[in-house]
Amino acid sequence: MTTASDRRVADSLPTSWVDRAPLRVRPFLRLARYDRPIGFWLLAIPCWTGLLLARLASGDPATLADLGWAVLFGVGAIAMRGAGCTYNDIVDRDLDRQVARTADRPLAAGTLSVRSAWLFLLAQCLVGFVVLMQLPDLARWVALGSLVLVAAYPFMKRITWWPQAWLGLTFNWGALVGYAVIAGEIDGAAIALYISSLFWTLGYDTIYACQDMEDDAMVGVKSTALALRSNLETWLWVFYAVAAMLAALAGVLADAPLWFALLILPFTFHLFDQIRKVDAADGPACLAVFKSNRTTGLLLALSFLICSFI
Repeated sequence: MTTASDRRVADSLPTSWVDRAPLRVRPFLRLARYDRPIGFWLLAIPCWTGLLLARLASGDPATLADLGWAVLFGVGAIAMRGAGCTYNDIVDRDLDRQVARTADRPLAAGTLSVRSAWLFLLAQCLVGFVVLMQLPDLARWVALGSLVLVAAYPFMKRITWWPQAWLGLTFNWGALVGYAVIAGEIDGAAIALYISSLFWTLGYDTIYACQDMEDDAMVGVKSTALALRSNLETWLWVFYAVAAMLAALAGVLADAPLWFALLILPFTFHLFDQIRKVDAADGPACLAVFKSNRTTGLLLALSFLICSFI
């Protein structure tokens, strides 16, 4: 049940614990996208794949200590994804009012003040800072390098047709951080995984952006969905093919055996199966395909995990 001070966002889960939270805190939870958890997964998974790839490169199986790192990255992903969404909505609140899918976001709808949003942003950043301070020195410095990417992201849709590429650079930075935690360095395997993840994001966020093509065109927002719409399927094949090949290369550079290629077949199949299901004119279908990328990323992480034990 919604009220004047709690408006459900269009692409949130049909029902979630957010709907049962105290009325006063619901706008904050919606601002941080707690009713749209896919973003938390897509931010955490690159951290986990980086961690597991480094473990594979070390020649040792994953340990309980690695599980502790994975939990820490999960907490950090929740805090920083919420902070990123809060910052994004502060910057985009005027644009969001003009797009049907985003018009009910708390700042666009006026159910939360900008001052409250800034304070909430600070609180989430403090949680992220606590997580940051638990990391080894190199990983900590690598993590800090993402701040420029995060700060610039909301403005990319105003100046380039490829904001999804910038999101790929930003959202997958955790792959480098996770790798650095175990390996203590950034090498070719880490770079290959990072670029693979960038192309993965190019694919899934282009699919996501298909929901807003008409509204984006009217308000002057740029996206790869608009730029590539006449050859969308071809470009998705390119993005996902590069993502799959570079994921395989990351495994090779981490000294995985040749049969590792078999382990990433489910990941590769899941990537390409998305293309079959995409209908750019069907917003709900695009959203469902986008959300399926949690499974895609977990399949890649699982392939690294299994290979480290065999």
